[in-house]
Amino acid sequence: MLGVPFALVWVVLGLSCILAGKVNKHKPWIETSYHGVITENMDTVLLDPPLVALDKDAPVPYAGEICAFKIHGQEAPFEAVVLNRTSGEGVLRAKGPVDCETQKEYTFIIQAYDCGAEASGASWKKSHKAVVHIQVDDVNEFSPVFREPMYHASAMEGKIYDSILQVEAWDQDCSPQYSQICNYDIVTSNTPFAIDRNGNIRNTERLSYDKKQRYKVMVTAFDCGQKRATESVAVHIDVKPVCKPGWQGWNKQVDYEPGTGSKQLFPKMHLETCDGPLSAVRAMVELQTSHIGKGCDRETYSEKSMQKLCGAASGSTDLLPAPSISTNWTASLLTDSGRDSDLIFNFDGRQAANVPEQVVPQNLTDQFTIATWMKHGPSPGLRAEKETLLCNSDKTEMNRHHYSLYVHNCRLVFLLRRDFTQVDTFRPAEFHWKLEQICDKEWHYYVINVEFPAVTLFVDGVTYEPYLVTDDWPIHPSSIDTQLTVGACWQGGEVSTPRFTQFFRGSLSGLTIRPGRIETQKVISCLQACKEGLDIHSLESLGKDIKFHFNPAQSVLVMEGEDLESVNTAMAKVSYINSRQFPTAGLRQLHITTTVQCFGEDICISIPDIKALVMVLPPSEPRITIAGSDQLVRPAADLRGAMGVAPFKELRITSTVTKGDGVPFSAVYRPGVLEAMHNLDYCDVLVIGEELNPEQESLEIHHSSLMGKHLDATNSTSGISIYGVDSMAHYEEALRQVRYRNWRPATLSNRRFRLTCSELNGRYTSNEFNLEVSLVHNAAPVEHVNHMAVQSQYMRSVHHPLMVHSVNSHISGTPPAATVVVVICIAALVCIVVLGIYRLHSTHQDSSKSEEDEAKDPEMDWDDSTLTITVNPMEVRGHYTKEFPEKALSTKINSKALVKI
Repeated sequence: MLGVPFALVWVVLGLSCILAGKVNKHKPWIETSYHGVITENMDTVLLDPPLVALDKDAPVPYAGEICAFKIHGQEAPFEAVVLNRTSGEGVLRAKGPVDCETQKEYTFIIQAYDCGAEASGASWKKSHKAVVHIQVDDVNEFSPVFREPMYHASAMEGKIYDSILQVEAWDQDCSPQYSQICNYDIVTSNTPFAIDRNGNIRNTERLSYDKKQRYKVMVTAFDCGQKRATESVAVHIDVKPVCKPGWQGWNKQVDYEPGTGSKQLFPKMHLETCDGPLSAVRAMVELQTSHIGKGCDRETYSEKSMQKLCGAASGSTDLLPAPSISTNWTASLLTDSGRDSDLIFNFDGRQAANVPEQVVPQNLTDQFTIATWMKHGPSPGLRAEKETLLCNSDKTEMNRHHYSLYVHNCRLVFLLRRDFTQVDTFRPAEFHWKLEQICDKEWHYYVINVEFPAVTLFVDGVTYEPYLVTDDWPIHPSSIDTQLTVGACWQGGEVSTPRFTQFFRGSLSGLTIRPGRIETQKVISCLQACKEGLDIHSLESLGKDIKFHFNPAQSVLVMEGEDLESVNTAMAKVSYINSRQFPTAGLRQLHITTTVQCFGEDICISIPDIKALVMVLPPSEPRITIAGSDQLVRPAADLRGAMGVAPFKELRITSTVTKGDGVPFSAVYRPGVLEAMHNLDYCDVLVIGEELNPEQESLEIHHSSLMGKHLDATNSTSGISIYGVDSMAHYEEALRQVRYRNWRPATLSNRRFRLTCSELNGRYTSNEFNLEVSLVHNAAPVEHVNHMAVQSQYMRSVHHPLMVHSVNSHISGTPPAATVVVVICIAALVCIVVLGIYRLHSTHQDSSKSEEDEAKDPEMDWDDSTLTITVNPMEVRGHYTKEFPEKALSTKINSKALVKI
């Protein structure tokens, strides 16, 4: 029985298996390959075709259903999930984040599994293997980054480039869309550069090294997804100069501070020749100062002061002085004194001045000198008229020119007609010079030295002989007066109305004439010398192969050399110097011309000219101060003395500059003040009130007080003037020696004077120092006692050595007894009676003689002899006061009017 059931079970089982196999007869079916796309950082894969498994066993449960998809190989980070077992739909998704930058593609095998024959999944079947290819789509998560932190390039000036340099950026994104750089851009605005999509930078205009030597350009990049680089990159582009021959390393302006001596103009300058083979270099440096003063910075002292300073002989006459009360003939002329008190007269062809007869030298002799500063240009018109600087002609009746200096067609002509009394033969009369300087519209200094019959012209210190000399007969003597005229010629005869003719057009200054002698070359050079010019710093260190030459004014310097390095060294030593303590401020132009010679050629390289500026800074303006006692009280007798009184004996002259100003080179520092030491050129002492009466008073200085100094003096009834370029200390010494005398001061109570001093012809002036001299009439020293004014009945001893000795001796010998007193009184009475007659007679004679003496000099001083006088006031007082009432009040005693008893 047990065997039957077991057998039956086995039979049932077998039949079941057979039946199951028949139910799940087919394998699932899927496509043979799939292509999928997944976006990075996402989990869903989009497959093409979709993931679907089919089974022919459907709709049999389990056998016709899809239970799973399995992925094989490469450990793919994906999984397949069945969405619908009946339809066989599935989905492929990432197990975790997928990074395109790590792996762009995946390939793996996938199979589909059905659910088997029954719920247990037994007898399941799997599909064939299908290939799945997954591509990871990129996300634009990274910005472009430049491969270099900074770029550097150079470009030659004047050239247009297709590409100066190329910048490059990259992107970490994996896809071409986001990893490629599609555009570059220049962030910096207003630059002469552009960039293309490949990163090539080019210039849009020609670059100039002189304009800008270096550019900094900021560049950014964009990927194809238009994502911009987070940081821009700097691109430095240096502009290389084209090798141009010329001077390099120089400044266009050099500032010069007064008092600093010689200053180098081009300390770092060198000549660039672009490696050309040179055989010689010649450079000319020109300092252009025609707009400063009279052609350059010169001393602006008056003509008299300059002549004194340069050692010229005295006796010259200034024909164009500054207008004043005593020199009023120049008052009507046009003046230009704006250039640091440098007095200049401008003539426009309509002005002239007649020099007063008392000023004109009457006898020029065979030797004399005419000197002047002149600035003159070409005359208008085809036939220019004569332009007369100086003319001495007949005042009336005739029109003879005795001597004249004029310009005609840019020729300077000097006419000198001698009198028959001096010479009676055909002699030289007209001397002609043809020079460029006469009509170049620049200032020049002309000096004509006459040593008849020879005449020599100096222009700026250089000698010129006349190119033409014409002879003429002497002038017949006559009694006609002559007229000296400046700026034209006086025509007093042969016309209906006397008038000026031959007017001068130009500028004149310092026109002087000196009879009796000619000027020396040394003095002429000093009078026209410029105080500024070019210099060579450290001349001893200049190379031996360098040749150099200055013109007389030191405004032009020429240097020549064969070695380029030596020429560069020499040019670096070229300096500017201005020796004036108070120079004229302003700009001076510098002009450098250079020629270069090569081997076998005359000129092989063209060197551009250089134009630079020297700026002379304004000097510190000094404040000249005159100090001292402004009140002087003296007895009238002191004024009658031979020496008079010295009003300015306590005078002190100082000059200071403010602490904040630039300090001149001769300034001395004191606590709280800067004292400047400089020269003066004149000091004037003027009388305030009525002018001096020459019959009874004078203001003068002895010539010996000026010895050893560059000083001279002139005086008049208006005061005294001391002039000449000299130190303040010498002016102090001279002014202290000025004496005021008055030999009749009876009616004078005081005199007032005003003192002013100047530097540079009034450019800097002092304060006005006023001094009053007061007189004390009939005053005497205290030690002299007027015995006539003593009212006491006892005699007083005078405090005088001799008198004190006499009185003391008398007192020490006086007996004390009363008897002696009586005897003395009787003896005195007898003496008075005996001598009374003689006393009256003698007093009458003395008084008569005294009246005669007073008639000769009523202000005669009393005799100050040291005599001991003992007088009986009872006897003498009444008679003396009657005869000389005005002397009774004096504190001095006329010994002749008294009798010593």
